[in-house]
Amino acid sequence: MTQTSDLPAAHAASPDGEAVRRRRRIHRAWFVAAVAFVTIIGAAAFRSLPGLLIDPLHQEFGWSRGTIGLAVSINLALYGLTAPFAAALMDRYGIRKVVAVALTLIAIGSGLAVWMTAAWQLLLCWGLLVGLGTGSMALAFAATVTNRWFTERRGLVTGILTAAAASGQLIFLPLLSWIVQEHQWRPAAVTVALAALAVVPFVWLLLRDHPADVGLAPYGAAEFVPKPPPVPGAARRTLGVLFSAARTGPFWLLAGTFAICGASTNGLVQTHFVPAAHDHGMPITAAASLLAVIGVFDVVGTIASGWFTDRFDARRLLAVYYALRGISLLFLPMLLAPSVHPPMVFFIVFYGLDWVATVPPTIALCREHYGEDGAIVFGWVLASHQVGAAVVAFAGGVARDVFGTYDVVWYASGALCAAAALMALVIRRGGAGVRVRPAAA
Repeated sequence: MTQTSDLPAAHAASPDGEAVRRRRRIHRAWFVAAVAFVTIIGAAAFRSLPGLLIDPLHQEFGWSRGTIGLAVSINLALYGLTAPFAAALMDRYGIRKVVAVALTLIAIGSGLAVWMTAAWQLLLCWGLLVGLGTGSMALAFAATVTNRWFTERRGLVTGILTAAAASGQLIFLPLLSWIVQEHQWRPAAVTVALAALAVVPFVWLLLRDHPADVGLAPYGAAEFVPKPPPVPGAARRTLGVLFSAARTGPFWLLAGTFAICGASTNGLVQTHFVPAAHDHGMPITAAASLLAVIGVFDVVGTIASGWFTDRFDARRLLAVYYALRGISLLFLPMLLAPSVHPPMVFFIVFYGLDWVATVPPTIALCREHYGEDGAIVFGWVLASHQVGAAVVAFAGGVARDVFGTYDVVWYASGALCAAAALMALVIRRGGAGVRVRPAAA
């Protein structure tokens, strides 16, 4: 495939011809990014569901909120722990195959959930199957696509792909909350399964593993980059990168801050905001709509964060993001009420802008410190994010069972965000001395 078929050869070879060619064509990397965006939206459908089902499952089966929170906790933990291995598997087998299998697992897990009658089946469907599927579709996927297809605008593209999860939440939360309220929870689970399956053909037909597959250089690259050979021993390589990165200080600081990020977003707000608001008399549909509005502003905030990351110190950005998030969480217990009022709307907008704005600077710091292994290192950092989310998803349910309120969890998360802001400030600048170069398996 060439891009000069519509230009005279001499003109195409000249600098002016190159400029004309670039103006006339949209680089294929943007189409790959668009497919990745749609794919992550499809995977985000299931991630919109657990917070809506805590009360229905508690009422139908009598399961405690702690038990339901444990299933969500397993899902979140596997979401993170699968990510680094998925990044290595993409190097071995290609992006298309890994992502197609992951979406199929999500569909199977959410589809089988409609027949569950025991708590262990909840752990299997929500925890194991969907956890493995969503883990393979985690932000390490976005990092892999960005690293392979772009050398310029990486921060912006990372922000766009990160915002895809929020867009999925925006699309599916109001719909799923209406389905749960009007038709119970099983049709909502089927809707999620169908949404995941619907994305598989787009992945298989349109997604490509590397620019070299279509005869192109990465976006912004001055030269053609050959496709690297498949990397065998995905598990060994993934663990080798972990052991090498774990000997460096920046890895632990990034992992610690991102664990707090997960605790204060997926583990806390995404899982427990709807039941917490319902405790104060707010209808489930209203609470779910507020959570969806967080997704609206998250899209804006994350894309803006990607733009900022291309221009400002990522460490300082992280410190600002965590500090502002912590302040907002400290005020939330005072804002919950039976109806939506202006201070709550302000919280939703403010918190939404910060929801996953931390992702672009965190990926940038992984790339800065660990070079070509940055995507796998970020996969491990993301694992810490999900472990933090898993702990709070479970602890939040237990706290509600024990204290009858979520207030203690909101305050604790706000304090943790303050600690994350301080940790971000002490991350040193990247240098060749801390790059990871494990031997190939």
